[in-house]
This record gives sequence, structure tokens and C-alpha cells, in this order.
Amino acid sequence: MILIHQILNVACLLLWLNWRSIGFVTIDSTAKLSLLLTLKRTEPKFAARWLYLVSLLALLLIRGLFYWHMGSATNWTPVIDLIAITLPFRSDYFLPMLIFSASSFGLLLAGFYGWLLLISAVNHKVTDSDPFQKLLRFHLGWLERFPAIMRFFLPTLIAALLWVLVNPGLERLGIIPAPVSTNLLWQQAALLGIAAVLVWKFLLLGLLLLHLLNTYVYLGNAPFWHFVNLTARSLFRPVAWLPLRIGRVDLSPVVGIAAVLFIETLGRNWLPLLYQRLPF
Repeated sequence: MILIHQILNVACLLLWLNWRSIGFVTIDSTAKLSLLLTLKRTEPKFAARWLYLVSLLALLLIRGLFYWHMGSATNWTPVIDLIAITLPFRSDYFLPMLIFSASSFGLLLAGFYGWLLLISAVNHKVTDSDPFQKLLRFHLGWLERFPAIMRFFLPTLIAALLWVLVNPGLERLGIIPAPVSTNLLWQQAALLGIAAVLVWKFLLLGLLLLHLLNTYVYLGNAPFWHFVNLTARSLFRPVAWLPLRIGRVDLSPVVGIAAVLFIETLGRNWLPLLYQRLPF
């Protein structure tokens, strides 16, 4: 069930990206097309775009029904891992399964946009001449207008605020106990906001590994490799003063990978313990 769930989550994300990307293709192509040709091509694209969104909503509903029937039959208890706390959902009722279906995809989507926000923040000086940076900014939309430092902290802030907003609903479903005070609620929100930063782990590891590979193995001049190297160098700009180069050997990717793994391990070990000891 877990494997099926992950595959369906990826399918939902692809539907969302297709819904968003069709608008990018339409906008990007209008400069090269006549007005008449643009109008002819926009109608089917507009219809196809909303078809992706309807398909996404239908898939979330259908898999909620599927989890309800299969989960109770197999005694499966789905959970959402927020690092500091794990939220279990009862599979013998339809409403919790529908909420789980939507919220698990929402968590994946939030993590994806958390990746985009990090890249957008570190590459804030990169122009739209880079095709990957341009596509990234399109997907972020109005979030791209925020200052770079605010984009960096947005995942933490949004995660904390969302916890405060969804807390009453989780209480009614019996998933979490009611906080004994408002102070406890905000302390929980702060810890979950910090935990949200750990979603960057796989993005950072992937970028650093690709940068390390491309540093010592020539993989061509494709725009993708240029974007990877540019982003990796931007990540290390705040610590450029550290002596991470020995002759021609650049140790920054290796040090970066070790730092990411250390911080992620520290967070997964300590955040649940801190959550259990609240309030401070």
C-alpha cells in the first residue's frame, strides 16, 4: 500500500505540473505566433489545462475511496510523517481517508515548492536567460516577488502557520490531543516549521552529487549541467571564505553532502524528543 501511495502521489504531482506548465508553454510561444494562430492554439490548451486539474481532483477522490475499502480490509493505518510528530489516520472511515489522500499530496506539493523557493532564493541574481531558472520562476508565480531572504524562510513560516490552522480539525478527528494552552500550540508550530527545512535534504544531496560528478567528469555543455553548477556555487557563496579547495581538488561538494546528512540526522533524532517535552 505504501508503494502504491507513493506512485499515486507522484502521478498527482505530474498532473499538477502539467496543469501549470501548459500556461508556461502558451505564454512563452505567443511572442513567435501571430494573433490568429495564438487564438487557435490557446483554446485546446486551455481545455487540456483544466482537464489536468479535474483529473487531479478526481484521482485524489478515487484513491480516498480505494484507501477506505482496502485499508480497512488489510488493517492498514496510513500516517503522515512530519518528522517532529507522526499523524495516523483511521482507514475504516471514508472522511479520514479522503483527508489523508488530499493532505499527503499537499505535503508533497509543499515540499516541491519548498525546493523551488530554495533554488529561487540562492539564484536570485540569475536572469531569465537560463531556461531552468525561467521555468522555476513561472511555477513559483507571485511567490517570486518576495525578497530572497523571505523566500528562504517561507517554508518554515508557512509550515508553522498551517499547523496552527489545521490543529482544530486534527483534534476533531481524534488524530492529536488538544493543546493545553496557546503557548504550547505555537511551540509545536515552531518545531514543525524547523522540521520543514529538512525537506531540502534530497534536493541538496542531488545537486551536490551532480555537481561533484560534473566537476571531475565532462558531461557536455547542456543547459541542465550549467544550471546545476551555477546553483551549487550559489549555495556555497555564503561560506566561500572557508578553505575548501586543496590545489585543484574542490572539497566543497563533499563537505556540503556531509553537512546535509549531519543536519538531517540531528533533526530526525532531536525534533521528536523536543516535541514530546513541550511546552518549554
